[in-house]
Amino acid sequence: MAVKTYDVVIIGGGVGGYSAALYASRFNLSTLVLTEDKGGRLQYTHIIENYPGAGSKSGSELMSVMENQATSFGSEIKVEKVKGAKKEGSAFKVITDKKEYPCKTVIIATGVERRSLGVPGEKEFQNKGVSFCATCDGALFKNKIVAVAGGSDSAAKEALLLTEHAKKVYIIYRGDEIHPEPINMKRINEKIKEDRVEIINKTNVAEIKGNKVMTHVVLDKEHKGSKELKLDGIFIEIGGTPGSALAQGLGVKTDEKGYIVIDRQSKTNVPGVFAAGDVTSNVWKQGIIAAAEGSYAAFSAFEYLKSKEK
Repeated sequence: MAVKTYDVVIIGGGVGGYSAALYASRFNLSTLVLTEDKGGRLQYTHIIENYPGAGSKSGSELMSVMENQATSFGSEIKVEKVKGAKKEGSAFKVITDKKEYPCKTVIIATGVERRSLGVPGEKEFQNKGVSFCATCDGALFKNKIVAVAGGSDSAAKEALLLTEHAKKVYIIYRGDEIHPEPINMKRINEKIKEDRVEIINKTNVAEIKGNKVMTHVVLDKEHKGSKELKLDGIFIEIGGTPGSALAQGLGVKTDEKGYIVIDRQSKTNVPGVFAAGDVTSNVWKQGIIAAAEGSYAAFSAFEYLKSKEK
């Protein structure tokens, strides 16, 4: 029995991967999506209100719509762990924990694995007070007390965004001082003067506690006489790790942080390999950006295959 060779294999089943699948299948390319987790990280977002045309939906609802739309045009989606990929002449082979898939092009949409605190209660209260995205979930904490764990520029920007919703925002950072860009430090200081932001330096979150939802965190040192800090929510912003090991194995260029370098058409430096979504070096990590890059990756794969036929 002949082994099927796909026109495109997409690695990753998040917004970037599903958008690429939708467009690739509409270009009449035989399309396979390989993913460990259907829906990717966005499916775990409680409410999404900033994806154009979607209204207000849970992450799982939005990703279900995307999946159904992609499969309705012929895309196949298989839940398998991708262990590697290799170039074979002008084609490729993607290897999973179950089998090997020959293909003519590859689209990498493996996303970013957010770094977690790794403390008790963090997993238990995810989407029940614990969040990794202020843009997605900030509006849910209107007039509430929240915290951001982290001290980077990204953490500062998360805190500033949260001040548009929350009554008060704590920034909890293990280092001596937070280190945002100067303009954002100025903005943080303005919010401190308004008593909208308070920084707790040289401190770690040791545990997250609650009942059905989180109610407070336990710190590793006292703050104003207590190690317990009452919070309605905590946003974890301590960086992430791009899922680019597979890409590097194909010779795909990455930046100093390991993110895949692409051009405006989602092309990598390796002909026939494209990338989309949070795994790319684009600094604006949003679903709408991943969708755009995914559609461009599919278009570029289509154009690449057309040029090879000629």
